[in-house]
Amino acid sequence: MSGAADRLVVRDARPDEHDAVRALTLRAYAEYARVMTPEAWAGLEHAVHAALEAEGRALRDTAPPDAPAPAFPAQRLVALDGDAIVGTVLLYPPASDAYGGVTERTPWPEVRLLAVPPEQRGAGVGKALMDECVRRARAAGATSLGLHTSRSLEAAVRMYRRMGFVRAPAHDFQPPGAELVEAYRLEL
Repeated sequence: MSGAADRLVVRDARPDEHDAVRALTLRAYAEYARVMTPEAWAGLEHAVHAALEAEGRALRDTAPPDAPAPAFPAQRLVALDGDAIVGTVLLYPPASDAYGGVTERTPWPEVRLLAVPPEQRGAGVGKALMDECVRRARAAGATSLGLHTSRSLEAAVRMYRRMGFVRAPAHDFQPPGAELVEAYRLEL
């Protein structure tokens, strides 16, 4: 990585950053309202809001910002360029209910809601976040890392494939009216 990517710091998000993470995530996914069918966008939008709300509930149940991590199953990571949050992702441990009961739990860690706003794309932010997810999964002893995405998220799919993720269609699912949610897995 060079240039802007060299300045990036990836770390655990703090509870007091939830509002900024939420706003960034919603902004990053908003472009898909123009790309997807209205039904498919409604499904994705609902899933994004549901995941953010679950995380928000966990954070509201904690003490002040310097308190220990909340009782939420995933690690929320942020990428910073200076003091600015320029990307975020959730990393769920193996066998977590990362999708709220929509699909079966997987025996590997799962990446969810990688979010990089349009103006930050192409600068290595998503790759830096994914590299940290891979590093953490390996450090935890995982032999695979999974994720789900859809064809409308073309840039993300290209990045995942470049990183070595391969389709795992046995773990695909399709919410009513939405695009097929395609599973990918990386052998670690």
